[in-house]
Amino acid sequence: MIKSVKQFIKICSEELPISEPIYEFGSYRVEGQDELANFRPLFSGLEYIGSDIRVGPGVDTILDVQNINLPDESVGTVICCEVFEHIKDPQKAIREIYRILKPSGLAIISAPMHYHIHEEPNDFWRFTPFGINYLLNIFQSKYINFKGSSYDPYHVIGVGIKGDFDFSKLANRENEWKQIVDITLWDKLFSIIVLTKKYIWKIFFKKSNK
Repeated sequence: MIKSVKQFIKICSEELPISEPIYEFGSYRVEGQDELANFRPLFSGLEYIGSDIRVGPGVDTILDVQNINLPDESVGTVICCEVFEHIKDPQKAIREIYRILKPSGLAIISAPMHYHIHEEPNDFWRFTPFGINYLLNIFQSKYINFKGSSYDPYHVIGVGIKGDFDFSKLANRENEWKQIVDITLWDKLFSIIVLTKKYIWKIFFKKSNK
């Protein structure tokens, strides 16, 4: 979880028609992210259910987002952040989310475009803004945005709503989360070092095979 995504969720809680119950898929909070990955305080007073495929901190019930054991149109809001890269069939998952949402219900999702392999071997995808847009095509209204440069974003967010909706208030507040620093100077330097090592290794490998 990154700081800007949590800020985006906060803005969504203030500007979107959040309805109950709220289900978070992928609510398991890994060690060291107890506070950052905890969205519950942003929806104080509302029915909030944390779900995951494993028992642990932040998990109230076990559910598989690819095969959600909930009735049609029984959920008001879905939050699914930093999960879609770990789902074998993302399209099946988004269809399941759409199925369980009530009319006018909404889904908030986020996923990295640039990030190291993690939770292996269950790390399958990286998403461009176009990829998230494609996933959310099932919804009647959608909002897509990203963090980083337009040429090379490192994180993508999206909102889908079952029905017509004007996202102008959400769009007007984009600087509130886009300006948050997620990648430190050390992160950038480390990335450059890794890429340089890979480049040097490729050159060495080519020469040694001539």
